Amino acid sequence: MAPALTALRWDWPWMAPYAPYAQAVAAGLQSGLSVAQLLNQLAGKPAPVHFVPASQLPAGQAYEAFIAEQRQCPTRDNPHDLFNGLTWLAFPHTKARLNVLQAGEITRAGVGDRRGPLRDALTLFDENGALLQAPPALWRALQERNWQRLFVDLRGLWAQARLVLFGHALQEKLQQPRKAITAHVYRPQRALAPDLALAQWDEALAADLSAGYLAEKPYCPLPILGVPGWHLPNENVSFYDDVHVFRPPATGRKSRALDN
Repeated sequence: MAPALTALRWDWPWMAPYAPYAQAVAAGLQSGLSVAQLLNQLAGKPAPVHFVPASQLPAGQAYEAFIAEQRQCPTRDNPHDLFNGLTWLAFPHTKARLNVLQAGEITRAGVGDRRGPLRDALTLFDENGALLQAPPALWRALQERNWQRLFVDLRGLWAQARLVLFGHALQEKLQQPRKAITAHVYRPQRALAPDLALAQWDEALAADLSAGYLAEKPYCPLPILGVPGWHLPNENVSFYDDVHVFRPPATGRKSRALDN
Protein backbone atom coordinates (compact mmCIF):
# COMPACT_ATOMS: atom_id res chain seq x y z
CA MET A 1 0.00 0.00 0.00
CA ALA A 2 1.27 3.48 -0.91
CA PRO A 3 2.92 5.26 2.05
CA ALA A 4 0.78 8.32 1.31
CA LEU A 5 -2.30 6.33 2.28
CA THR A 6 -0.96 5.16 5.61
CA ALA A 7 0.32 8.65 6.48
CA LEU A 8 -3.02 10.42 6.12
CA ARG A 9 -4.02 12.84 8.87
CA TRP A 10 -7.64 13.01 9.93
CA ASP A 11 -7.30 15.51 12.78
CA TRP A 12 -7.34 18.66 10.65
CA PRO A 13 -10.52 20.71 11.27
CA TRP A 14 -11.47 20.48 7.58
CA MET A 15 -11.42 16.67 7.74
CA ALA A 16 -14.17 16.53 10.40
CA PRO A 17 -16.95 15.25 8.07
CA TYR A 18 -14.73 12.37 6.95
CA ALA A 19 -12.94 11.65 10.24
CA PRO A 20 -15.56 9.04 11.31
CA TYR A 21 -14.12 6.80 8.58
CA ALA A 22 -10.53 7.15 9.81
CA GLN A 23 -10.36 4.11 12.07
CA ALA A 24 -12.02 1.81 9.54
CA VAL A 25 -9.78 3.13 6.75
CA ALA A 26 -6.64 2.48 8.79
CA ALA A 27 -7.79 -1.02 9.75
CA GLY A 28 -8.73 -1.90 6.19
CA LEU A 29 -5.43 -0.70 4.77
CA GLN A 30 -3.47 -2.56 7.43
CA SER A 31 -5.36 -5.75 6.58
CA GLY A 32 -4.29 -5.46 2.95
CA LEU A 33 -7.50 -4.23 1.33
CA SER A 34 -7.26 -2.20 -1.83
CA VAL A 35 -8.91 1.23 -1.79
CA ALA A 36 -11.77 -0.13 -3.91
CA GLN A 37 -12.34 -3.06 -1.54
CA LEU A 38 -12.14 -0.77 1.46
CA LEU A 39 -14.70 1.68 0.04
CA ASN A 40 -17.12 -1.12 -0.83
CA GLN A 41 -16.80 -2.40 2.73
CA LEU A 42 -17.51 1.06 4.14
CA ALA A 43 -20.42 1.67 1.78
CA GLY A 44 -22.43 -1.40 2.69
CA LYS A 45 -25.71 -1.88 0.82
CA PRO A 46 -27.35 -0.22 -0.97
CA ALA A 47 -24.29 1.67 -2.20
CA PRO A 48 -24.32 4.70 -4.51
CA VAL A 49 -21.73 3.04 -6.75
CA HIS A 50 -19.58 -0.07 -6.66
CA PHE A 51 -15.87 0.69 -6.51
CA VAL A 52 -13.66 -1.31 -8.86
CA PRO A 53 -9.94 -1.30 -9.71
CA ALA A 54 -9.01 1.43 -12.19
CA SER A 55 -7.86 -1.29 -14.62
CA GLN A 56 -11.52 -2.12 -15.26
CA LEU A 57 -12.06 1.19 -17.07
CA PRO A 58 -11.99 0.22 -20.77
CA ALA A 59 -9.37 1.95 -22.87
CA GLY A 60 -10.84 4.94 -24.64
CA GLN A 61 -14.00 5.16 -22.50
CA ALA A 62 -14.61 8.35 -20.56
CA TYR A 63 -14.42 7.88 -16.80
CA GLU A 64 -17.71 9.67 -16.07
CA ALA A 65 -19.54 7.84 -18.86
CA PHE A 66 -18.35 4.50 -17.47
CA ILE A 67 -19.65 5.36 -13.99
CA ALA A 68 -23.02 6.43 -15.40
CA GLU A 69 -23.42 3.30 -17.51
CA GLN A 70 -22.03 0.69 -15.13
CA ARG A 71 -22.64 2.27 -11.70
CA GLN A 72 -19.01 1.37 -11.03
CA CYS A 73 -16.31 3.82 -10.01
CA PRO A 74 -12.75 3.03 -11.19
CA THR A 75 -10.44 3.49 -8.21
CA ARG A 76 -6.67 3.65 -7.78
CA ASP A 77 -4.77 2.96 -4.57
CA ASN A 78 -3.95 6.55 -3.70
CA PRO A 79 -5.30 9.34 -1.44
CA HIS A 80 -6.97 11.16 -4.34
CA ASP A 81 -9.27 8.24 -5.14
CA LEU A 82 -9.80 7.37 -1.48
CA PHE A 83 -11.11 10.88 -0.81
CA ASN A 84 -13.23 10.68 -3.95
CA GLY A 85 -14.80 7.49 -2.64
CA LEU A 86 -15.40 8.92 0.82
CA THR A 87 -17.16 11.90 -0.79
CA TRP A 88 -19.39 9.43 -2.67
CA LEU A 89 -20.30 7.92 0.72
CA ALA A 90 -20.92 11.28 2.42
CA PHE A 91 -22.72 12.98 -0.51
CA PRO A 92 -24.17 10.17 -2.67
CA HIS A 93 -26.99 12.24 -4.20
CA THR A 94 -24.75 15.17 -5.10
CA LYS A 95 -22.02 12.97 -6.57
CA ALA A 96 -24.62 11.05 -8.58
CA ARG A 97 -26.14 14.29 -9.87
CA LEU A 98 -22.73 15.61 -10.95
CA ASN A 99 -22.07 12.31 -12.72
CA VAL A 100 -25.41 12.46 -14.56
CA LEU A 101 -24.63 15.97 -15.77
CA GLN A 102 -21.10 15.01 -16.83
CA ALA A 103 -22.26 11.90 -18.68
CA GLY A 104 -25.10 13.80 -20.34
CA GLU A 105 -22.70 16.42 -21.65
CA ILE A 106 -20.32 13.72 -22.91
CA THR A 107 -23.23 12.10 -24.78
CA ARG A 108 -24.27 15.46 -26.23
CA ALA A 109 -20.89 16.84 -27.23
CA GLY A 110 -18.40 14.01 -26.98
CA VAL A 111 -15.15 14.15 -25.04
CA GLY A 112 -13.13 16.41 -27.35
CA ASP A 113 -9.84 18.17 -26.69
CA ARG A 114 -11.51 20.58 -24.24
CA ARG A 115 -14.17 19.93 -21.64
CA GLY A 116 -16.35 22.91 -22.49
CA PRO A 117 -17.90 25.33 -19.96
CA LEU A 118 -20.30 22.89 -18.29
CA ARG A 119 -17.91 19.98 -17.88
CA ASP A 120 -15.20 22.40 -16.76
CA ALA A 121 -17.53 23.79 -14.06
CA LEU A 122 -18.60 20.29 -12.99
CA THR A 123 -15.00 19.15 -12.69
CA LEU A 124 -14.10 22.24 -10.69
CA PHE A 125 -16.93 21.48 -8.24
CA ASP A 126 -16.02 17.79 -8.01
CA GLU A 127 -12.30 18.39 -7.51
CA ASN A 128 -12.13 21.66 -5.59
CA GLY A 129 -15.61 22.53 -4.35
CA ALA A 130 -16.67 23.47 -0.84
CA LEU A 131 -20.10 23.91 0.75
CA LEU A 132 -21.11 26.61 3.18
CA GLN A 133 -24.00 27.21 5.56
CA ALA A 134 -23.57 30.71 6.99
CA PRO A 135 -25.40 33.89 8.07
CA PRO A 136 -26.19 36.30 5.20
CA ALA A 137 -23.53 38.80 6.31
CA LEU A 138 -20.78 36.20 5.86
CA TRP A 139 -22.09 35.25 2.45
CA ARG A 140 -22.12 38.87 1.31
CA ALA A 141 -18.55 39.45 2.50
CA LEU A 142 -17.42 36.26 0.78
CA GLN A 143 -19.08 37.20 -2.50
CA GLU A 144 -17.51 40.66 -2.32
CA ARG A 145 -14.10 39.18 -1.42
CA ASN A 146 -14.04 41.58 1.47
CA TRP A 147 -11.53 39.55 3.45
CA GLN A 148 -11.18 42.04 6.31
CA ARG A 149 -14.91 41.98 6.93
CA LEU A 150 -15.24 38.24 6.33
CA PHE A 151 -12.45 37.08 8.60
CA VAL A 152 -11.86 39.92 11.05
CA ASP A 153 -14.90 42.18 11.48
CA LEU A 154 -17.37 39.28 11.32
CA ARG A 155 -15.10 36.72 12.94
CA GLY A 156 -17.61 35.90 15.67
CA LEU A 157 -20.24 34.91 13.09
CA TRP A 158 -18.14 31.95 12.00
CA ALA A 159 -19.39 30.16 15.10
CA GLN A 160 -22.77 30.06 13.30
CA ALA A 161 -21.28 28.82 10.03
CA ARG A 162 -20.51 25.36 8.71
CA LEU A 163 -17.98 24.80 5.95
CA VAL A 164 -17.56 21.35 4.40
CA LEU A 165 -14.94 20.42 1.84
CA PHE A 166 -16.48 18.53 -1.08
CA GLY A 167 -13.69 18.37 -3.64
CA HIS A 168 -11.48 15.34 -3.27
CA ALA A 169 -8.44 17.02 -4.86
CA LEU A 170 -8.90 19.83 -2.33
CA GLN A 171 -8.95 17.31 0.53
CA GLU A 172 -5.80 15.72 -0.83
CA LYS A 173 -3.96 19.05 -1.20
CA LEU A 174 -4.80 19.98 2.38
CA GLN A 175 -2.96 16.95 3.70
CA GLN A 176 -0.01 19.33 3.32
CA PRO A 177 -1.58 22.70 4.16
CA ARG A 178 -0.35 25.81 2.38
CA LYS A 179 -1.65 29.32 2.83
CA ALA A 180 -2.50 29.74 -0.84
CA ILE A 181 -4.82 26.71 -1.11
CA THR A 182 -8.18 28.05 -2.21
CA ALA A 183 -11.56 26.31 -2.40
CA HIS A 184 -14.43 27.17 -4.73
CA VAL A 185 -17.53 27.62 -2.56
CA TYR A 186 -20.73 26.77 -4.40
CA ARG A 187 -23.43 29.47 -4.33
CA PRO A 188 -26.81 27.67 -4.37
CA GLN A 189 -29.52 28.98 -6.66
CA ARG A 190 -31.97 29.22 -3.82
CA ALA A 191 -31.57 29.54 -0.09
CA LEU A 192 -31.08 26.21 1.65
CA ALA A 193 -32.43 25.70 5.13
CA PRO A 194 -29.83 26.43 7.83
CA ASP A 195 -28.36 23.71 10.05
CA LEU A 196 -29.13 20.85 7.68
CA ALA A 197 -27.77 17.47 8.65
CA LEU A 198 -25.23 16.15 6.15
CA ALA A 199 -27.71 13.73 4.53
CA GLN A 200 -30.34 16.45 4.18
CA TRP A 201 -27.76 18.88 2.84
CA ASP A 202 -26.76 16.28 0.25
CA GLU A 203 -30.34 15.87 -0.99
CA ALA A 204 -31.00 19.61 -1.10
CA LEU A 205 -27.75 20.30 -2.90
CA ALA A 206 -28.37 17.61 -5.53
CA ALA A 207 -31.79 19.14 -6.24
CA ASP A 208 -30.21 22.58 -6.61
CA LEU A 209 -27.71 21.59 -9.29
CA SER A 210 -28.68 22.39 -12.87
CA ALA A 211 -26.64 22.44 -16.06
CA GLY A 212 -27.39 26.03 -17.03
CA TYR A 213 -26.56 27.44 -13.63
CA LEU A 214 -23.38 25.42 -13.17
CA ALA A 215 -22.07 26.48 -16.57
CA GLU A 216 -21.88 30.01 -15.12
CA LYS A 217 -19.35 28.72 -12.54
CA PRO A 218 -21.31 29.99 -9.52
CA TYR A 219 -18.39 29.76 -7.11
CA CYS A 220 -16.76 32.07 -4.58
CA PRO A 221 -13.01 31.61 -3.99
CA LEU A 222 -12.13 31.03 -0.35
CA PRO A 223 -8.56 30.68 1.01
CA ILE A 224 -9.17 27.75 3.34
CA LEU A 225 -6.54 28.55 5.96
CA GLY A 226 -8.18 31.92 6.56
CA VAL A 227 -11.21 30.27 8.19
CA PRO A 228 -11.26 31.12 11.91
CA GLY A 229 -10.40 28.12 14.06
CA TRP A 230 -8.89 26.18 11.16
CA HIS A 231 -5.33 27.52 11.30
CA LEU A 232 -3.60 28.89 14.39
CA PRO A 233 -1.56 31.65 12.60
CA ASN A 234 -4.76 33.38 11.42
CA GLU A 235 -5.48 34.42 15.01
CA ASN A 236 -3.07 37.25 14.26
CA VAL A 237 -4.98 39.54 11.90
CA SER A 238 -1.79 40.37 9.98
CA PHE A 239 -2.22 36.89 8.47
CA TYR A 240 -4.78 38.44 6.11
CA ASP A 241 -2.45 41.18 4.85
CA ASP A 242 -0.98 38.87 2.23
CA VAL A 243 -2.52 40.24 -0.98
CA HIS A 244 -1.09 37.37 -3.00
CA VAL A 245 -3.56 35.09 -1.20
CA PHE A 246 -6.31 37.43 0.00
CA ARG A 247 -6.72 39.22 -3.29
CA PRO A 248 -9.12 42.14 -3.73
CA PRO A 249 -11.90 41.69 -6.30
CA ALA A 250 -11.17 42.70 -9.87
CA THR A 251 -12.24 46.24 -10.75
CA GLY A 252 -15.83 46.32 -11.95
CA ARG A 253 -16.57 42.84 -10.64
CA LYS A 254 -20.27 42.25 -10.16
CA SER A 255 -21.53 40.34 -7.15
CA ARG A 256 -24.50 38.08 -7.66
CA ALA A 257 -27.05 38.47 -4.88
CA LEU A 258 -27.88 35.44 -2.80
CA ASP A 259 -30.38 35.34 0.02
CA ASN A 260 -29.03 32.73 2.40
